[in-house]
Amino acid sequence: MPKKLLVVGAGIIGVELGSVYNRLGAQVEFIEFLDRICPGFDLEVSKFLLKTFTAQGMKFNLSHKVTAAKGTTITAMGPEGEKHFSADAVLVAVGRRPYSDKLGLDTVGIQKDAKGFIPIDASFRTSQPHIFAIGDLVEGPMLAHKASEEGVAVAELIAGHHPTLDYLAIPNVAYTNPECASVGLTEEEAKGRNIGYKVGKFPFKANSRARCTGEDEGFVKIVADATSKRILGIHIVGPHASELIAEGVLAIRMKATVAELADTCHAHPTLSETIKEAALSVFKAPIHI
Repeated sequence: MPKKLLVVGAGIIGVELGSVYNRLGAQVEFIEFLDRICPGFDLEVSKFLLKTFTAQGMKFNLSHKVTAAKGTTITAMGPEGEKHFSADAVLVAVGRRPYSDKLGLDTVGIQKDAKGFIPIDASFRTSQPHIFAIGDLVEGPMLAHKASEEGVAVAELIAGHHPTLDYLAIPNVAYTNPECASVGLTEEEAKGRNIGYKVGKFPFKANSRARCTGEDEGFVKIVADATSKRILGIHIVGPHASELIAEGVLAIRMKATVAELADTCHAHPTLSETIKEAALSVFKAPIHI
């Protein structure tokens, strides 16, 4: 167990492992090239996580580029110039690459792209129509549940069926403390696509179950189309977010509206009530705040 851990990269894997070591008693410090942590999440969620993790004792050096490394000593260039970091151990978490080497792809005539991924068509077929590729070998989020759904889809294709896989309905989870989970579009993505949208939020501090258990950090955020009120994205940071996001996945998959979600009865007292209240908040009509 290192007394001090230096983590290079503050994406989901970096903060997950950093959060674990922090809870085990290590002093954890991050070096991150970008100006934010967990860039795959909604910006508001990322900012909340940064504030929360900092309060837990973790230290973040954003907008820092690693320029040299010798043992457990790291040199990085940041906004204020060159800076040196040292620790008992260094964890490098700057992303993953497809494990496509030594698979014998060249012997069957399958080519890789510049990043090492295997190009496929809409039916997961490679350049050899009888060979399919899924999961971490192809473009897309490197998530176990995404790969599993693709595997099921390929099995159905081989069986002669016509499955559909909605990538917008693939959830993303960070198993930190508190947990964070999202599905669909972030507010920034909706804005980038020139979609008129409305936002509804509800804090766990106003939820009775969260208050009773003492786990009331975080909030639920819903992004909805301003005209149709169709749910575009759901973002949760708080207790059991990894479990709660399933309702959001179903809402995205079924193309539900915030009215349909707001009108759905949720058991009391439960954490899931925060999702109903966030939907009501889109209409500025939450019940418990």
